[in-house]
Amino acid sequence: MEEGKFFQWSVFRSLLAILQWWGFNVTVIIMNKWIFQKLDFKFPLSVSCVHFICSAIGAYIAIKILKIKPLIAVNSEDLWRRIFPMSFVFCINIVLGNVSLRYIPVSFMQTIKSFTPATTVVLQWLIWKKFFDWRIWSSLIPIVGGILLTSVTELSFNVFGFCAALFGCLATSTKTILAESLLHGFKFDSINTVYYMAPFATMILAVPALLLEGAGVVDWFQTHDNIISALVIIVSSGVLAFCLNFSIFYVIHSTTAVTFNVAGNLKVAVAVIVSWLVFKNPIPAMNALGCGITLIGCTFYGYVRHKLSQIPAAPGTPRTPRTPRSRMEMSPLVNDKLDDKV
Repeated sequence: MEEGKFFQWSVFRSLLAILQWWGFNVTVIIMNKWIFQKLDFKFPLSVSCVHFICSAIGAYIAIKILKIKPLIAVNSEDLWRRIFPMSFVFCINIVLGNVSLRYIPVSFMQTIKSFTPATTVVLQWLIWKKFFDWRIWSSLIPIVGGILLTSVTELSFNVFGFCAALFGCLATSTKTILAESLLHGFKFDSINTVYYMAPFATMILAVPALLLEGAGVVDWFQTHDNIISALVIIVSSGVLAFCLNFSIFYVIHSTTAVTFNVAGNLKVAVAVIVSWLVFKNPIPAMNALGCGITLIGCTFYGYVRHKLSQIPAAPGTPRTPRTPRSRMEMSPLVNDKLDDKV
């Protein structure tokens, strides 16, 4: 009887974790697109900077004041030798995501970002000479095919936005790979990761944002109506972006790896549907088919990796590399599927 109640609570907790993760994720994406499209605040570097500042403040409050998680001590040498390079890639990843949102629809951007598993595998194979089972390579075929079909049939195709999203996949993959080497030995949770990386990311991005977008932001302030309400929306997106990191911390500990992967792909579908309802961007049938094929491919990829990870390796046989569950939180929102905003 007690086991049945425990199982029911476990299922309820997993469902609640997934729903609140979806809620924060989709809300942040829609708000960012709203900022660029409806508020005409076409400054992705500045938006990213606001997100980093809100995340840094939120992590400080969570660790230092509320003491939700204990602070993981890092010496100054490791800060600059390990954390700073990660923060740099982290910053590039977030900026490219926001730049792509500036130029292409949410549905197209989310589909392209699903290309991340393929870029991760290729980078590990080319640079780190990692061995991958043939089933991993075959699982990438529907992902690549779906991306190609979606790109060809996208009515609002923009080369700059497409390239930004594609390079964002490379940045996400690089960050995932670097996390295992640069942060080896640091069992960071999401909050500690943001605590250390967000201030560095703010520092890295502040000068480019000021030089490239400063004059445009000043003009926007002078010409835009309802400045107060617009600023509330922009800052709120930053606060929700920090909450998104915290929701990831919760969902990772409340679900299995397979559930996590499937929920991540369903989250993309939810984001696409909600963005269509809000912005009414046309999605042709072939475009929707390409998106569906991509998401099915991502789910199949996650299933294959999970099944291979359960097979004991023979002595001397190279195994498909994988990130142990204990390390999955070292970089917030980043594994093969989690590449959301900070």
